[in-house]
Amino acid sequence: MHSRSLALGFASAAFVGAMLSAPGASAAGNGASDEAWPPGNCPQGKVCVWAHWAFPEPAPVETPSVAVAEEWSGDAPALTYYNHTPRNADLKYYYIWPDGSKSTSTLCVPSNSGNIFYVPVNVTAVTWHNGSC
Repeated sequence: MHSRSLALGFASAAFVGAMLSAPGASAAGNGASDEAWPPGNCPQGKVCVWAHWAFPEPAPVETPSVAVAEEWSGDAPALTYYNHTPRNADLKYYYIWPDGSKSTSTLCVPSNSGNIFYVPVNVTAVTWHNGSC
């Protein structure tokens, strides 16, 4: 029974890890109408992160927890994000597991695109990504 619990735990961890690092649903297209998650109230020239799901759909209207035109570091809750700049950006973030352990990862967000995190995370840095995502 213990090995079955262990196997289920590893399978669950692998699934959540894959979900945390899943690429954006729409990596192509520059027009907001082409995006799974349009820019909402994220100003042109900024990378934005919102603490909640986009509501009302399809774009968030609440004040972003992060809205930056320069590289940034801090700690902000995140579920929705949008890169409304002409450059690719890296979002560094972490997830706290139910057992209290922490996983850290980085997601490349192509210019003029956005999406959602599938679980609540905290973004800790926005940096410019060299090259394509």
